[in-house]
Amino acid sequence: MSTATSTVRPVLVAGSWRDADYQKTFRATDPNSNEPIPVDFPVSSWEDCDAALDAAVDAARELRRLPRHQIAEFLERYADRIDAAKDALVEAAFRETGLAKSPRLADVELPRTSNQLRAAAAACRSGSWALPTIDTAAGIRSCYESIGPVCLFGPNNFPFAFGSVSGGDFAAAIAAGNPVIGKANSSHPETTRLFAEQAAEAIKETGLPPATVQLIYRTSHSDGERLVADPRTGATGYTGSRSAGLALKAAADKAGKPIYLELSSVNPVVITPGALAERSDEIVSEFTTSALMGTGQFCTNPGLVLLVQGEPTDAFISAIGDKFGSTAAGTLLSPAVAKSLSASVEKLCEYGAKLIVGGGEPESGRCAYANTLLTATAKDFLSNPEGFQTEAFGNASLFVIADDVDQLCEAIRHLEGNLTGCIYSDKQGGDDDACEKIASELTPKVGRLLNDKMPTGVAVSAAMNHGGPYPATGHPGFTAVGVPGSLLRFGKLTSYDNVRPHRLPALLQDNNPSEAWRLIDGKWTQANVG
Repeated sequence: MSTATSTVRPVLVAGSWRDADYQKTFRATDPNSNEPIPVDFPVSSWEDCDAALDAAVDAARELRRLPRHQIAEFLERYADRIDAAKDALVEAAFRETGLAKSPRLADVELPRTSNQLRAAAAACRSGSWALPTIDTAAGIRSCYESIGPVCLFGPNNFPFAFGSVSGGDFAAAIAAGNPVIGKANSSHPETTRLFAEQAAEAIKETGLPPATVQLIYRTSHSDGERLVADPRTGATGYTGSRSAGLALKAAADKAGKPIYLELSSVNPVVITPGALAERSDEIVSEFTTSALMGTGQFCTNPGLVLLVQGEPTDAFISAIGDKFGSTAAGTLLSPAVAKSLSASVEKLCEYGAKLIVGGGEPESGRCAYANTLLTATAKDFLSNPEGFQTEAFGNASLFVIADDVDQLCEAIRHLEGNLTGCIYSDKQGGDDDACEKIASELTPKVGRLLNDKMPTGVAVSAAMNHGGPYPATGHPGFTAVGVPGSLLRFGKLTSYDNVRPHRLPALLQDNNPSEAWRLIDGKWTQANVG
């Protein structure tokens, strides 16, 4: 029985905004004041999840019958509506996250969000992401198809571009032909609600099933685990903390359900002696900008730097410390982020790291923590590599100092999986031999390898891999950014053996204008099916 009141935001289920079934409510916090925002959101019971899953199953069945262009039109119409609602979305996100209105939200993240929806629409319309393949001699045809209802859990740090009903996972799941059940992040529920309103209108305008997009704000942990493991769920996408993500993964794995996770990453940056000798001041500026951008709240923030000991290294660390100390600390996303950052720095100090600047307790009047720089020897790191890789999410970085390149490579061998890894080297090639050794150790540990470039930021490119070995993600073979690759997470490979032509999916029919791989006389060629 619902205990809803008119003061509590409704959920979006089966195409209707309706009162939630709940016993508890929550509020987001304004990080600029550390005060709760006086808007109540429900913690949905299983009844809401159950209703959303039922509706999503019906929507999935209808979506499979619709032409690809109609789904693409929804994504494009939704993108247009997001652009038109820019002011309201930016205001809501600023209030709930403290992220700068301009350029961060209005000029960078919002256009990125609408543009990746349009990129997904193009992939949906062409069908190329589905890899249609035809073996004419064997009479077998295959392609990727929709997997069924997709549950998405959005992160706190990108309310637009990675949001559960607006971001890259959302765009990929819809473009692959699946309905989405979005779970809002508790840090920005109102922002997510505003996105869902625009999505619901775009659904009406393009004639998609009403339950193509549904929204709940929060569930109990047990209901979240039940949701990802439910037989009606096709797949799940999750971005957030390692502990919560692994709990969901355990539940999904036990049920045999695919789940794609982005969990944590310290994004190691290796700076060679040759690079410091050549352009130390330049690297100081690049690192400070990258580490403190967005108050360090990027999944690709450079949280671990590896160097070789020497006077240039000492001078470099001193210069970074001066920069950190003289730069005002930015606003963190929430009290929980500030508390977690403080606890992580405290743990690193307990393991033996030394504070160069920062540390202490979070500020009281707003969500903020001092810019923090720590150092440790490679010997200490190797004595407790797991502890020294504690992720300090926010404006804090750890510098690990090795005796030589061999010890530095040994430290790299003990790294966990990461989204990114960087090597700064002598641009004249004076340390190419050392870089080859470093790269051979670093490359297997990361999803994206960079040279002479900080990792912050993820370009929306077809060649991008925003993924990596565990614990950066739950699977090293997939990306959360980059169309068409990101769509494959939410597809099911289906083979059609001796199926009559009129019963084949449109992508595999001979009169379809899409390109498909054909096996003809023992040779694979990609050609227009028609």
